[in-house]
Amino acid sequence: MTDATTCPTAAPQAEAPPAARITGTEPETDAVTSARAAGARRPRRRATAVAEAVVGLVTGVGFLLWARSIDVNPLVRIGQVSGLAGLQLHAAVVAVPVLAVLLYVAHRAGPDRYRPALRLGCAVIAGLSTGLVAGGIAVALHGTPWGLGGQEGDPGNVMGMADDMIRGQGLPGVYPPLFPALLAVWAELFHGSHGAVAGVGFAMQDLQLLCTAVAGPLAYLAWRLLLRPFWALLIAAPAAVLFIDPIRPYSHSAMLVMVPLLAACLRDLRRAHRLPTRTAVRRAVAYGSAMGVVFLWYSGWFVWAAPGVLVLSGFSIPWRAGTARLRRTLLFLGVTVASAAVVGAPLLYQLVRFGATAKDRYAMITVYADPAYVMGWASDRAGTQTYHNWPVGGELAGQSAFTLLLLAAAALAIGLGSGGVLVRTVATVLVSSWLLRFWFAAQMERTQAVQLYPRTTWIIMYCLIVLAVLGLMLAVRRAAAWSRTLSRPGGGPATGRNLLAVRRVTAAGVCAIALFTAMAGSWSANRYMPTTASGVLDMGLDAWRAHVLKDATGQCPRYSPVATCAGVNQDLTARREASDDPALWCAGVPAAEWPVTCGRRAPWA
Repeated sequence: MTDATTCPTAAPQAEAPPAARITGTEPETDAVTSARAAGARRPRRRATAVAEAVVGLVTGVGFLLWARSIDVNPLVRIGQVSGLAGLQLHAAVVAVPVLAVLLYVAHRAGPDRYRPALRLGCAVIAGLSTGLVAGGIAVALHGTPWGLGGQEGDPGNVMGMADDMIRGQGLPGVYPPLFPALLAVWAELFHGSHGAVAGVGFAMQDLQLLCTAVAGPLAYLAWRLLLRPFWALLIAAPAAVLFIDPIRPYSHSAMLVMVPLLAACLRDLRRAHRLPTRTAVRRAVAYGSAMGVVFLWYSGWFVWAAPGVLVLSGFSIPWRAGTARLRRTLLFLGVTVASAAVVGAPLLYQLVRFGATAKDRYAMITVYADPAYVMGWASDRAGTQTYHNWPVGGELAGQSAFTLLLLAAAALAIGLGSGGVLVRTVATVLVSSWLLRFWFAAQMERTQAVQLYPRTTWIIMYCLIVLAVLGLMLAVRRAAAWSRTLSRPGGGPATGRNLLAVRRVTAAGVCAIALFTAMAGSWSANRYMPTTASGVLDMGLDAWRAHVLKDATGQCPRYSPVATCAGVNQDLTARREASDDPALWCAGVPAAEWPVTCGRRAPWA
């Protein structure tokens, strides 16, 4: 990780220190001294980077484990509220001392103490951001060993894939195999005594909670490859809370990590000709392997980003810089692609084998709504929402003030940082996903296939949020540069006061992010609390399903809302291998409305 950003500014010329100007010290002596000082600082920076990663991950997982001690009845609304309040108290116990120390250091301590305090403080808040969401899901599932969804929906399908792997039946078609494989291994290691299918179901809860808890720290660490701690946290923590889907957290954590990973790789592609050959190869292998792992974790984001990234990669190669530079750049690119292909080979093979025949025909509220709306998401557990009343139109041509502010900040990023790799990468991913979204949507009636195009909503909105933060960052840096230009020459007391003010404002900004993530994390967890209203098909249905399945003893879970619970379905494969209906399946639509929504009668009508 580095504190440097890829948004380039003009590199200032190194100025000789005052002592050198007075005594006429030779430049070579200054260079040697600087090199020695840098070498002495390098181990300390590496240790701080490792500590930053460990602190973030431990905070997320540790908070989850602590939250599991909250003892409430999650099937009663008062119990849910008490559980959410208990989570806020737990979060305050962790965050308040950390933020207090950060504020004190920002006001009183020197830079050598402030910088590591800022890095570790940001790591703690990143861990709390999704640790709190995972803790909320733990409250919602309190008393049942099953994960969100029970054995139904997407969780049931993934559990069937894992069960197939346990029984040696190979990879799950074109579905990314890494999470089902991890689920299978986890079930055998920790829940093998409960039987194959039940063990996989119990393992699903563990991994849903664990993957949710680490999503924030992983996103923060990925952005730390490119940005300083505050800006990395400003992107990672709110985005992780907003986008993480605890039912299948692996998919969204892949998106959160993929964008900064692509930007970091393209940054090094542009400067590969300046790197030693061994360093270039080592970095290329690291980037390719990391992208291969993320591809196996969830591949959809790569599909939507691929056209734009390929075009941007072509423009990043210095075609006219000479044979030697071109050869080294192409070596970096080739090793990166080869490494990614080797690691991602299992899924690539399946895509080549089955890709043309894989059809997604599942439609839901986001398929019926205006396809140009990308500022929000409604799942197939839409409650009382329909495409007639969702999304709610904004003040200006249906666009809300939030949308206008987001677009303005994104425009600022493009205006001030269009020469930087980071802005270019994020903008390219956005445009690529936008075009493919409408490509699939425009063909939907003819092909009778959705092809998951509504999920591009997440990556488009993610890119807009990233661009908005980058726009704010670049504007602050431009203002700081103007301030330095107007200040007195030589950087006297005025410059020192400015730096102290920046430190104080940054620490206060971390406090504001912490408060936002506390409120947003509670909002996210609240959506998944078990449904208490009869007949309402909302996001709480998945937690409710987990409470109506028999546990390992064959009894109903502790807080089950029904007297007789369903038994464990021992054959999940049969449901997953149903024959393909060559027409859209319109979920959440009453039978009488199928003709005007889907263009055909409901199959059961």
